[in-house]
Amino acid sequence: MAVAPHLQTNTALLPQDSSLHMDNSPSTDNSLSMALRLQDSSRRMASNLNTASSPNTAPPKANSPLTELPSSLHMANNPNTALPKGNSLHMASNHSMDNNHLTDSSPPTVLPLNNPTTPLPKANIPPTASSPLTEPPRNNLMAPPSNPTAPPPPPTANPPTAPPTSPASATSSPPPIQWDGSSDARALRKAMKGFGTDEKTLILVLVSKDALQVDVLRAAYKKEHGRDLIADIASECGGKLEEVLLAIVRGPLLQDCHVLRTGMAGPGTDEEALNDVLLGRSNADIAAIKAQYTKIYKRNLEADLKSELSMKTERHFLMVVAGTRAESSAPVMRQQVEQDVLEIYKATEGKTGTDELLVCQILSSRNDAQIGAIAGLYEQKYRRSLEAVIKSEFSGHMERALLHQLRSGTDRALRDALLLEDSMAGMGTKDRLLLNRAVRAHWDKGHLQRVKAAYRGRFHRDLGQAIRSETSGDFERALLGVIGE
Repeated sequence: MAVAPHLQTNTALLPQDSSLHMDNSPSTDNSLSMALRLQDSSRRMASNLNTASSPNTAPPKANSPLTELPSSLHMANNPNTALPKGNSLHMASNHSMDNNHLTDSSPPTVLPLNNPTTPLPKANIPPTASSPLTEPPRNNLMAPPSNPTAPPPPPTANPPTAPPTSPASATSSPPPIQWDGSSDARALRKAMKGFGTDEKTLILVLVSKDALQVDVLRAAYKKEHGRDLIADIASECGGKLEEVLLAIVRGPLLQDCHVLRTGMAGPGTDEEALNDVLLGRSNADIAAIKAQYTKIYKRNLEADLKSELSMKTERHFLMVVAGTRAESSAPVMRQQVEQDVLEIYKATEGKTGTDELLVCQILSSRNDAQIGAIAGLYEQKYRRSLEAVIKSEFSGHMERALLHQLRSGTDRALRDALLLEDSMAGMGTKDRLLLNRAVRAHWDKGHLQRVKAAYRGRFHRDLGQAIRSETSGDFERALLGVIGE
């Protein structure tokens, strides 16, 4: 039986209570049965959705499409939504549905407060210096946020420090910068002013001064009193005391020049004075002595040596004042030492006669460390000390000069102890040699102590005892003050 035209319309447009029409229809067509089954299924689906929804989820609004059509029919009419492949509960929990028809039951995202210890959620917000999402450094919660575009802060300036000291001043005693010498200058002037001279005060004030203090004291005396300290001592004192005090007041450089000039002035030559001042010195010492000698006396040191010395001794001393020794920093080379030892042997014990100038050239051009190595290897190789060889192969002034150079490299303290003893040994005392050698040793206090120890070890008595036995009066007191006794 044919269906009436009004029954061929879409079943989705049927009213909710369509059963009345179906009951009055002349036939029971399969399409009508299907519509009834779909209506019943839709009602059950809506009931399941209400049951499965979260208790926190608000019920559908009155105007919601769910109150007008079942969700299945609504989804079926949406061409962009795929039909479910499971039960209605899975569809109800799927948040990919259109938000206009399903309400998301998840709570809204709440951003945390600006707490630097709380991890921040990821967000597509570019961090800036003022953004509350920029996390400050964790090692300093109060530090301001960093700005990657800001230039780095300038380095903090270091606090002012003292100027660096030179290597020489770092290893030696600093000059007495607080001492201006004015009080000692007044004491010296008082001791020499008026009738008589207070020698004890002069000795007490002067013998304790080092080389730098002597320079300050001379300048202070000139400033305080407008007088020359050297000239005043020379006029107020006399004899051996005058020589000791002047040797101190001149200072090491002026005194060396004075000893050289007096040693070559007049008839004869004081060979020991030449040895003491010039041998075993550094190139810098030789250069300073030559320059000061010319400045004071308007004379050339090499020319004076030529006029006072002769033959091989002259040539020896010209080698010395040429200032061509190896510097103290030059290393000791084993090959060079072996060559020098062989050359010295060939020039002395290895031949008939002696090649004096070859030995002079070697000892005048090597530094102290190299000379010590030569002496040690020579004795090891030939079973005889180099000092014994020099004593047997040389004589006179050249012998003493070569021994002075050799001992400068092997043991300077023993060298000076032997020189002091030599000035007091035998009949009489060589007072000028004694005072010059004592004053020269006292400029270096550490070296002076080593000299006194070497003297005691070699001669089994103290240096002070030897001086007391050989001198007297103010001269004795001055020398004892020089050596610190």
